[in-house]
Amino acid sequence: MAKAAVYGFPPPALAAVPASARQTSPLVPGAHALEALADASLDRSVIAAPPGTIERRYVLAQVLRALKPGGELLAMAPKDKGGARLRKELEAFGCEVGETARRHQRLCRCRRPDTPKGLDAAIADGAPQVAPRLGMWSQPGVFSWDRLDPGSAMLLQKLPALAGRGADLGAGVGVIARAVLESAAVTHLTLVEIDRRALEAARRNVDDPRAAFLQADVRSVDLGSLDFVVMNPPFHDGGAEDRALGQAFVQKAAAMLRKGGQLRMVANVSLPYEASLRAAFKKVTPLGQGHGFKLFEART
Repeated sequence: MAKAAVYGFPPPALAAVPASARQTSPLVPGAHALEALADASLDRSVIAAPPGTIERRYVLAQVLRALKPGGELLAMAPKDKGGARLRKELEAFGCEVGETARRHQRLCRCRRPDTPKGLDAAIADGAPQVAPRLGMWSQPGVFSWDRLDPGSAMLLQKLPALAGRGADLGAGVGVIARAVLESAAVTHLTLVEIDRRALEAARRNVDDPRAAFLQADVRSVDLGSLDFVVMNPPFHDGGAEDRALGQAFVQKAAAMLRKGGQLRMVANVSLPYEASLRAAFKKVTPLGQGHGFKLFEART
């Protein structure tokens, strides 16, 4: 049987993905790690290419590394989210590329050349690294991978000394978790993050025996009775704005907290989370806003 891999979720109307294909997206809990695929082990791969240039070239290079010489690659992306560059990027690796356009996507087909060019450099550029401005381990493709995002900065400025058992939902590379664990009264903190790359970076950034790390979709997690939750919830799912995602984070946080437990949450000012917070919590206190974000404390 031919060995195949898929990265992400290519639209079914554009690509027939073998049922046996191994999922390699870091955003899918339980997926195979793309980096762990053996050299020249795949016959075919289908990629829903990510929008970021460094991340996309990294994924293309890793897949070409894992394909056998002559192995087939189908890569696609919306024209305005990297699709317009796909052909040139693959040609720069030494591939002969056939390109088509369907449903606002650019589709590029090629076969792995015997001696691809530039794979090592692209893999090094997109690999886990210490981001200088952040001063922490991170990786291109992770949310705000090389700088402190303003929402988290606002939450950190007004973060109290917490106590007991808690969770950081959508923990990223561990920026907020490190600050939470500065309180000696915190006994346990679970970092929940769907992006495997971010969670692996967090393991390196948060060196504390009180920390636990869980790759999961927050919407499917049950951590029991907690004393506190902190979060800067995402509001994009699969690249599209999804306000329901942040609202689901609010509901999940309320379900995890014991009676009297507290939530510290930061959100974009344009997102209407107030009604969700009031519906899920007994008391909701706005703590201010600035730089496009707003901060809340909520208690069960």
